[in-house]
Amino acid sequence: MKKATPKNIALPLIVFVCTIINSCASKKDVIQNATVEETNPKLIFLNYKISEDEKGKKNIQFINKIIANGRLKKSMDINNGTFGDLICNQLDKNLNVLQSITIRNPLIKNFEFVDNSKQFQRKKVVLKEVEFSLKLKLEQNTKFISINEVTTPLSKTKPLIKTKIQSL
Repeated sequence: MKKATPKNIALPLIVFVCTIINSCASKKDVIQNATVEETNPKLIFLNYKISEDEKGKKNIQFINKIIANGRLKKSMDINNGTFGDLICNQLDKNLNVLQSITIRNPLIKNFEFVDNSKQFQRKKVVLKEVEFSLKLKLEQNTKFISINEVTTPLSKTKPLIKTKIQSL
């Protein structure tokens, strides 16, 4: 017969304790925390054209929208925005914000390339005009989409455009 050593006792003891803890755990919390699947989720695709004049004033024109069935993947970049970025808000009929996302300034494009000496280089290009697209989960009570520009380092914003979303 083997002599009882800490090594021989440790594994069965850990398994025994885990079994007791698992069997005593409440199953009720698991059910209460389950998320309810949204029936018939919708996506909205929005296309805009943005331009900037010589004085730095931005102008946005709405091009079109497409509403389709579907859902977004879970990866959303949370960002308060920096000077020049855009904030897109979904608003209800009382202009309350239902959802808000930050859009990096579409007039600034960063490109990476390999130069002649085979070194990676980065180039920032400032455009005067560009079209951009958004894909959003359409909230059920959305009546308007507004786009605001971040104008100060403290994330103060200036409204640029408000688009009415027709009833579904």
